[in-house]
Amino acid sequence: MKENDVLLETISKLVIIIILTFGFYIFFNGHNGPGGGFIGGLVFASGFILMFLTFDAGRIKEALPFNFNLLIIFGSLISISTLFIPLLNGDEFLTQYDDYFMMPLFGEFHLSTVTLFEFGILLTVLGVVMTILLTISGDVD
Repeated sequence: MKENDVLLETISKLVIIIILTFGFYIFFNGHNGPGGGFIGGLVFASGFILMFLTFDAGRIKEALPFNFNLLIIFGSLISISTLFIPLLNGDEFLTQYDDYFMMPLFGEFHLSTVTLFEFGILLTVLGVVMTILLTISGDVD
Protein backbone atom coordinates (compact mmCIF):
# COMPACT_ATOMS: atom_id res chain seq x y z
CA MET A 1 0.00 0.00 0.00
CA LYS A 2 1.33 3.42 -0.90
CA GLU A 3 1.55 6.14 1.73
CA ASN A 4 -0.89 8.44 -0.05
CA ASP A 5 -3.56 5.73 -0.31
CA VAL A 6 -4.61 6.33 3.31
CA LEU A 7 -5.12 10.02 2.64
CA LEU A 8 -6.93 9.31 -0.62
CA GLU A 9 -9.26 6.77 1.01
CA THR A 10 -10.02 9.03 3.97
CA ILE A 11 -10.83 12.07 1.84
CA SER A 12 -12.80 9.95 -0.65
CA LYS A 13 -15.05 8.63 2.14
CA LEU A 14 -15.99 12.19 3.05
CA VAL A 15 -16.43 13.28 -0.57
CA ILE A 16 -18.59 10.22 -1.37
CA ILE A 17 -20.91 11.08 1.53
CA ILE A 18 -21.18 14.66 0.25
CA ILE A 19 -21.86 13.49 -3.32
CA LEU A 20 -24.57 11.04 -2.24
CA THR A 21 -26.19 13.67 -0.01
CA PHE A 22 -26.19 16.12 -2.93
CA GLY A 23 -27.70 13.37 -5.10
CA PHE A 24 -30.58 13.01 -2.61
CA TYR A 25 -31.13 16.77 -2.69
CA ILE A 26 -31.20 16.84 -6.48
CA PHE A 27 -33.56 13.86 -6.58
CA PHE A 28 -36.08 15.33 -4.14
CA ASN A 29 -35.86 18.79 -5.71
CA GLY A 30 -36.56 17.36 -9.18
CA HIS A 31 -40.33 17.46 -9.43
CA ASN A 32 -40.44 21.07 -8.19
CA GLY A 33 -37.33 22.44 -9.87
CA PRO A 34 -34.20 21.43 -11.78
CA GLY A 35 -33.04 17.91 -11.11
CA GLY A 36 -34.94 14.69 -10.69
CA GLY A 37 -34.28 11.04 -11.29
CA PHE A 38 -31.95 11.31 -14.26
CA ILE A 39 -29.63 13.97 -12.85
CA GLY A 40 -29.84 12.43 -9.37
CA GLY A 41 -28.91 9.04 -10.83
CA LEU A 42 -25.88 10.53 -12.54
CA VAL A 43 -24.75 12.21 -9.31
CA PHE A 44 -25.22 8.94 -7.40
CA ALA A 45 -23.25 7.12 -10.10
CA SER A 46 -20.41 9.64 -9.80
CA GLY A 47 -20.20 8.81 -6.09
CA PHE A 48 -20.01 5.11 -6.90
CA ILE A 49 -17.43 5.76 -9.63
CA LEU A 50 -15.26 7.60 -7.10
CA MET A 51 -15.67 4.62 -4.80
CA PHE A 52 -14.50 2.24 -7.54
CA LEU A 53 -11.53 4.47 -8.36
CA THR A 54 -10.42 4.76 -4.74
CA PHE A 55 -10.91 1.31 -3.23
CA ASP A 56 -10.08 -2.13 -4.59
CA ALA A 57 -12.80 -4.18 -6.22
CA GLY A 58 -12.89 -6.85 -3.51
CA ARG A 59 -13.81 -4.37 -0.78
CA ILE A 60 -16.45 -2.74 -2.94
CA LYS A 61 -18.07 -6.04 -3.90
CA GLU A 62 -18.36 -6.85 -0.17
CA ALA A 63 -19.92 -3.43 0.54
CA LEU A 64 -22.24 -3.47 -2.52
CA PRO A 65 -23.29 -7.12 -2.96
CA PHE A 66 -25.96 -6.58 -5.60
CA ASN A 67 -26.18 -6.89 -9.35
CA PHE A 68 -26.58 -3.57 -11.14
CA ASN A 69 -28.44 -5.30 -13.99
CA LEU A 70 -31.23 -6.12 -11.53
CA LEU A 71 -31.24 -2.47 -10.49
CA ILE A 72 -32.03 -1.52 -14.10
CA ILE A 73 -34.95 -3.95 -14.22
CA PHE A 74 -36.30 -2.95 -10.80
CA GLY A 75 -36.07 0.78 -11.60
CA SER A 76 -37.80 0.32 -14.95
CA LEU A 77 -40.61 -1.66 -13.32
CA ILE A 78 -41.14 1.06 -10.71
CA SER A 79 -41.35 3.77 -13.37
CA ILE A 80 -43.68 1.76 -15.59
CA SER A 81 -45.93 0.80 -12.67
CA THR A 82 -46.56 4.46 -11.85
CA LEU A 83 -47.93 4.91 -15.36
CA PHE A 84 -50.52 2.15 -14.94
CA ILE A 85 -51.60 2.72 -11.31
CA PRO A 86 -54.29 5.28 -12.36
CA LEU A 87 -55.88 2.70 -14.65
CA LEU A 88 -56.44 0.40 -11.66
CA ASN A 89 -58.24 3.24 -9.87
CA GLY A 90 -60.45 3.99 -12.88
CA ASP A 91 -58.63 7.22 -13.74
CA GLU A 92 -56.99 8.25 -17.00
CA PHE A 93 -53.55 7.03 -18.02
CA LEU A 94 -50.71 9.11 -16.46
CA THR A 95 -52.92 10.70 -13.78
CA GLN A 96 -50.76 12.09 -10.98
CA TYR A 97 -51.61 11.56 -7.31
CA ASP A 98 -50.07 13.65 -4.56
CA ASP A 99 -50.54 14.38 -0.88
CA TYR A 100 -48.80 16.01 2.06
CA PHE A 101 -47.60 13.96 5.02
CA MET A 102 -46.25 14.98 8.42
CA MET A 103 -42.81 13.51 9.08
CA PRO A 104 -41.56 13.62 12.71
CA LEU A 105 -38.17 15.21 12.03
CA PHE A 106 -38.81 16.91 8.69
CA GLY A 107 -42.25 18.45 9.14
CA GLU A 108 -44.63 18.56 6.20
CA PHE A 109 -43.47 16.36 3.32
CA HIS A 110 -44.92 16.36 -0.21
CA LEU A 111 -45.10 12.96 -1.88
CA SER A 112 -46.49 12.24 -5.33
CA THR A 113 -46.43 9.55 -7.96
CA VAL A 114 -43.95 11.73 -9.84
CA THR A 115 -41.48 11.14 -7.01
CA LEU A 116 -41.96 7.39 -7.35
CA PHE A 117 -41.53 7.65 -11.13
CA GLU A 118 -38.34 9.68 -10.67
CA PHE A 119 -37.04 7.12 -8.16
CA GLY A 120 -37.43 4.43 -10.80
CA ILE A 121 -35.54 6.60 -13.27
CA LEU A 122 -32.78 7.15 -10.68
CA LEU A 123 -32.36 3.40 -10.14
CA THR A 124 -32.35 2.74 -13.88
CA VAL A 125 -29.75 5.41 -14.63
CA LEU A 126 -27.56 4.29 -11.72
CA GLY A 127 -27.78 0.68 -12.89
CA VAL A 128 -26.97 1.54 -16.51
CA VAL A 129 -23.99 3.75 -15.67
CA MET A 130 -22.53 1.25 -13.21
CA THR A 131 -23.07 -1.68 -15.61
CA ILE A 132 -21.29 0.23 -18.37
CA LEU A 133 -18.44 1.13 -16.01
CA LEU A 134 -18.02 -2.43 -14.76
CA THR A 135 -18.24 -3.84 -18.28
CA ILE A 136 -15.55 -1.49 -19.57
CA SER A 137 -13.30 -2.20 -16.60
CA GLY A 138 -13.80 -5.97 -16.97
CA ASP A 139 -15.08 -6.48 -13.40
CA VAL A 140 -18.41 -8.06 -14.39
CA ASP A 141 -18.81 -11.62 -13.10
